Amino acid sequence: MAILIKGGRVVTPDRDEMADVLIEGEEIVAVGADLSCPDVDVIDASGKYVFPGFIDPHVHIHLPFMGTNAIDDHESASKAALAGGTTTIIEMICPGPEDEPRVAFQEWKELADAGCCCDFSFHLAVVRFDELSKQQVRDLVSEAGVASFKVFLAYKGALDIADEQLFELMEMARELGVIITAHCENAEAIDAMQKQLLERGCFGPEYHEKSRPRCVEADGVNHLCAFAELTGAHVYIVHTSCQAAVVHAIAARDRGVHVFVEAVAPHLVLDKTHAEQHDFEGAKFVMSPPLRDAEEQGHLWESIACGEIVTIGTDHAPFNFDGQKDMGRDAFTQIPNGIPGIQERIDLIHTYGVCAGHINLQTMVDVCSTQPARIFGMYPKKGQIAPGSDADVVIYDPDFEGVFTHADSESRVDYSGYEGKIRKGRSAVVLLRGRVVAQNGQHVGGAGGGRYIPRKPSH
Repeated sequence: MAILIKGGRVVTPDRDEMADVLIEGEEIVAVGADLSCPDVDVIDASGKYVFPGFIDPHVHIHLPFMGTNAIDDHESASKAALAGGTTTIIEMICPGPEDEPRVAFQEWKELADAGCCCDFSFHLAVVRFDELSKQQVRDLVSEAGVASFKVFLAYKGALDIADEQLFELMEMARELGVIITAHCENAEAIDAMQKQLLERGCFGPEYHEKSRPRCVEADGVNHLCAFAELTGAHVYIVHTSCQAAVVHAIAARDRGVHVFVEAVAPHLVLDKTHAEQHDFEGAKFVMSPPLRDAEEQGHLWESIACGEIVTIGTDHAPFNFDGQKDMGRDAFTQIPNGIPGIQERIDLIHTYGVCAGHINLQTMVDVCSTQPARIFGMYPKKGQIAPGSDADVVIYDPDFEGVFTHADSESRVDYSGYEGKIRKGRSAVVLLRGRVVAQNGQHVGGAGGGRYIPRKPSH
């Protein structure tokens, strides 16, 4: 039966108006005033916003890291995503240096096929680039719909890639029309600073940020952009944490480099004092790049408002405090990196971005839905409310008020990084391809139902 969303305020980057939305099957078929249809289920959206389903361009679910694995599986993480209004995720496949790219892709996709409740796609990390890997990368682009790859300019000896291989990969990316996403730091500098801190007896999580300061991140951005300028490849800088890094990226963009910049929710609402809490509580807030001084939040919001930062993801990487984060009690270098947030992202951006006056609703939709869809080859099926688009729709209640709590989370992680913070707004109804999958911040869609989104090279 068709669904008619009546009386809501439809907000996309190019429209903000009172309108109805008619859905038949898995697609939107009409958007306009006073729509009607026989034999239709009506959803009353009076007093609410109607958004395209949100897209998280940066999540980790199946993540082997520092001798353990992230605690979520695809079912729990995707239920959390849907409860928060995110209908599509792009997961980072992170193989080890000995793993073949094709085998890693198959492993991650089988896990997602078996459990994912929202739609999904992948970035594939390249940590090995021998002749076999090069051919498999080409095959995954042409045969499996992988159109974005990940490199780490960090984690020396584990995930980092040599400059010679980075250059060759980026030349291949330009040739194939795919985009390179990059964790920008300096692996050698971080390794040296970590060793110095440990030798001086600096073991706690409060030293994590000191081992990878802002200049290290800015250097990584500059390094990546130089390679992009030389090769003509398109690059996407993930989880940018500070103004210095953004400045380097925008300077490169002004020179004609094809560079996109991402922020993630933790850097926008948390600061480094969270990681400096006593009794090892700070370990909950260890991520890389680290949380910065509170002043950086204002710089990041300004960059989002003016279009320098074009997407907001989460870098969702859920590790339990008990039994995982506490592996690093004797050395901060052994704390699994990551702050969970796949469910909280949209409410955080609405509360601390829109309600705080940093950005408007249309910008929120643009950076959390439309731009990820455009950059990663899913638009206009995703990221838009228009005839022919997938019926991924979020009916959002701006009047809801509460606080963020771990008890409300669908994730399996044992804490919330946002516990007790003020929350304004939540997803009242979430539809995935025309099917109601979440209501009032809770998943109601049953198990499974997510679909893999193969993508064509678009760069």
